[in-house]
Amino acid sequence: MEKLLLIYNPNSGTRKSARYLSDVSEIFTKHGFLVTALPTLKRGDATDYVKRFGPDYNFVVVMGGDGTYNEVVSGYVESGLRTPIGYIPAGSTNDFAQGLGLSKEIPQAAEDIASGKPSGIDVGLFNGRVFTYVASFGAFVKASYETPQNIKNALGHTAYILAGAGSLADIRPIHARIKTDTDEFEGDYLFGAISNSTSMGGVLKLKPEDVDMSDGLFELLLLRTSTDVLEIGDLVRAVAEQKYDTTPMLTFVESKRFEIDIPEAVDWSLDGEYQKGVQHIVIENKYKAVNLIRK
Repeated sequence: MEKLLLIYNPNSGTRKSARYLSDVSEIFTKHGFLVTALPTLKRGDATDYVKRFGPDYNFVVVMGGDGTYNEVVSGYVESGLRTPIGYIPAGSTNDFAQGLGLSKEIPQAAEDIASGKPSGIDVGLFNGRVFTYVASFGAFVKASYETPQNIKNALGHTAYILAGAGSLADIRPIHARIKTDTDEFEGDYLFGAISNSTSMGGVLKLKPEDVDMSDGLFELLLLRTSTDVLEIGDLVRAVAEQKYDTTPMLTFVESKRFEIDIPEAVDWSLDGEYQKGVQHIVIENKYKAVNLIRK
């Protein structure tokens, strides 16, 4: 009988992980797995569990939000494990899970893992810190980690939009220089993101055909600032219609590696979690670093 480590966050989203724990454990047991379930009690527990116990199990499954998944992957990458990972999304927005096409129904997500196969998924390093789907700065970023959990639970990604809109008056341009594998960009930006997902906080979205989570490349999206009403209108339309090649106000390119210089260090969000800013940042793609189980 193969051993499965189930790491769940009882406080993610609307606390669905705790409510569905028995159902999920039963599904995996019926498929022949010996299940050990560990709840996270504080930030960092999921990473610690993977490092301490992951090598002793045939499979690791995480049930929680994208932040909990990030912790599991951090422990996985830092330990050099190749154990197959399953992800049951039970958070507020589940951006990364949506991009992967994982079921929103917890029992079905567990069934898909039990009968699925592992495939390689890229992850990122932000000056050595692991992130799974997005590193961003600028507008709306603070909302991702400052919005209270109870509001996220009640409103989902709408909470990010409302919190972000509430801070629009505080938005100021951020001067940055970004070097990719082939190009270099410099300017004043409202928002910047390096991602491996079709959705960022439910606010900005990329077309599925523009994102391959296993190609060794990340997508860079930059929104320039302007005082010209026509240029701002072009930017808003491009974002709304996901047509990122229709205006010079927006930059959309792919690269494996990024070097970013921001003279006045600004804070970032990594997978919705706070990351203190520094002046020089190196972001790298780790090609197929995680074996993620999918249907």
